[in-house]
Amino acid sequence: MEAQVDAAVRPASKWSPPPEASELVKNIHAMLHPRNIVLVGATDKPGNYAERIWVNLIKYNYEGGLYPVNSKRETIWGVPCYKDFVSLPDKPDHVLVLVPARFAVQVIRDAAAAGARSATIVTSGFSELQDDDSQKLAGELQQAIRETGMAVTGPNCLGNLSAGEKLFTNIDDRIVTMEAGPVAIAGQSGAIVMAIRQALEDRGVGVGYMVTTGNEAGLETPDLMAYFAADPSIRVIVVYLEGVRNTKVFRAACKAARAAGKPVIALKLGSSEGGRAAAMAHTGALAGSIETFDAISTREGVVRVRGMDELIETTECFVHADPPKADRLAAVTLSGGKRGLLLDAFSSAGLNFAPLSRDATDKLAKMLGPGSIVGNPLDAGFAAVVDPSVYMQSIQVMIDDPDTDIVIIDSELPKAPHEVRERNLRNVNEMAGAASKPVVYISAMSIGFTEFTKGLRKSLPHIAVMQGLDRAVGAIKSLIDYASLRKEVPDVVSSSSASARAMLEKTLKNAKGAALDEVASKKLLKAYGIPVSKEEIALDAASAVRIAKKIGFPVVAKVVSADILHKSDIGGVVLNLNSAAQVKKAFNDITARVKRLKNKPKLEGILIAQQVKADLELVVGASLDAEMGPVVLFGTGGVDIELMKDVALAGAPLDAAEAKQLIGRTKAGVKLKGYRGKPALHEASVVKAIVGLSNLMADAGTRIASIDVNPFLINTKTGVAVDGLIVLNNAAANRPRHSNH
Repeated sequence: MEAQVDAAVRPASKWSPPPEASELVKNIHAMLHPRNIVLVGATDKPGNYAERIWVNLIKYNYEGGLYPVNSKRETIWGVPCYKDFVSLPDKPDHVLVLVPARFAVQVIRDAAAAGARSATIVTSGFSELQDDDSQKLAGELQQAIRETGMAVTGPNCLGNLSAGEKLFTNIDDRIVTMEAGPVAIAGQSGAIVMAIRQALEDRGVGVGYMVTTGNEAGLETPDLMAYFAADPSIRVIVVYLEGVRNTKVFRAACKAARAAGKPVIALKLGSSEGGRAAAMAHTGALAGSIETFDAISTREGVVRVRGMDELIETTECFVHADPPKADRLAAVTLSGGKRGLLLDAFSSAGLNFAPLSRDATDKLAKMLGPGSIVGNPLDAGFAAVVDPSVYMQSIQVMIDDPDTDIVIIDSELPKAPHEVRERNLRNVNEMAGAASKPVVYISAMSIGFTEFTKGLRKSLPHIAVMQGLDRAVGAIKSLIDYASLRKEVPDVVSSSSASARAMLEKTLKNAKGAALDEVASKKLLKAYGIPVSKEEIALDAASAVRIAKKIGFPVVAKVVSADILHKSDIGGVVLNLNSAAQVKKAFNDITARVKRLKNKPKLEGILIAQQVKADLELVVGASLDAEMGPVVLFGTGGVDIELMKDVALAGAPLDAAEAKQLIGRTKAGVKLKGYRGKPALHEASVVKAIVGLSNLMADAGTRIASIDVNPFLINTKTGVAVDGLIVLNNAAANRPRHSNH
């Protein structure tokens, strides 16, 4: 087994980016596979970062050149110390910057001039400090990195690991096994990234690369994702994200990983509320940044985890389990109680155990006899406890059954030598190696690994070994979801008409205030193919009656004022108007209520609109997320929108097929199809509305903050937007959109 593992690793460590690879990938390769390392600011003060890094480079036998630089020293750490780059015996390649912040910019420029290809700036004192001098220094550093074209991580970071090169430019003094494993980790927080690496190592999962990116003045986490996607030695990419600065670069990196069949497992902080527009419609409140991140990144093959433990289990699962063909689960246990726990845990995640084939059921019944529950999950019970060969045979039957896609075994690895259990594990590992489906061991609780367990685990490459039933269930669900994604995710482009785009430009140019009024909003929605109700503005009671008769009763009367965003809150909406007298009264009542308001809003008239008899009230909306860009939202609408929170999100723009998928992710979508014998509702109008809104957001770039169509009323024959609120991103709204946006 060992020989096989070595053979698998050796070619990967020799990999170099092909000539057609991007400059970015080539630069990062130079950083992680340097010919030599130069420590600028070398000092042997005890406990100093420079000394810690030097000790690690020596301890792990880095094979390239190692050159300390300090103009005040002849020797340091028992080796020659150099005054500057010029006096080095070799051209510098990778530079570690350990000097105070005020000297770092010059070191980067000098290093590039001397021929260095990459650098890691460990020094802090830049943009993480809020004072003007530090911010100015951060700007100068970014400019120097841009001008030199070097691959640079940091500042304010804790160094990197490249196991194949025995390179550990890190301050961590915990023992590292330099195993060029299948996992690569990158992220801004050195402490979190190092903790993830340590936890994976403790579980027997090898980490080939670990990069701490710090303030990301040069390389950002998505840049490293793109490199890990290209390097064939990596199977799973793990990232810690504090924020996404450049959605386009992030999505491109996700696409590269997806095309390479490599899951990106992301732990993300979710606070971008400050980036939202102050006057936000319902949609903005519902589309929180973490939900928006999920909506956009999941499509690209990102698996977001909610904490460190979940990250470790999910990584373990993806490293040792190939994506399954479908979602039919099977499980083997020796306990009725554990069988019940498995059923409950997987059922709550929406996953179920498949009925076994007739052949498998017959074989198991014959083999196990009384005291067992022959079903799925299987409680092999007394017979399997007494005779290990029966236990092995029952596992083999489950693996061989063509009606199962994933086989789960309820058991933990032993903490000390145990001849029978070790033999069983090796047998199952062989079965799993020959199977065309994942085999997963789950320990119901997290029991940890001893040194013995770690060694044993490494000898079982074909099985996933998971701890904690709830986290294991989440990881297996992620594995199943990932398997169902398309490998190549097409870029959807706006499908709007030229006349719609012209209307958008004209509307934004003429816009006054923070939001478009209802009439302007609906006119724009209509231009984008979103079905809207028949309506007209009345300036007096007589014209209100005339318009109502033209549209046909029943009608609704609504206040029109750019100063009133939520009309129903001030009694500005009157429904079910069935006669001329009722229309006249409603006109006068709304006008009177508006006049009594303290903020004296400007009244532009009363809108008389067709009232659609709705079988269902929906919301369709869109929002510009501060991090991830434009998203669309669909779900149950009406006054209970915040209470129900039955909404789903997707990145904009999207096409009709993706709009249908979005609808299908909600309870409202179930009702649309015809729930409990009721007739199906007019889904086509909702699809048109979602696609139209997504095009509108895409065409607007950053100029629209949010769009709220609530309610969107639907019945069996039609669906119409009866209300529309478009909130502008005022700073951007008056600028025409450039085609390269």
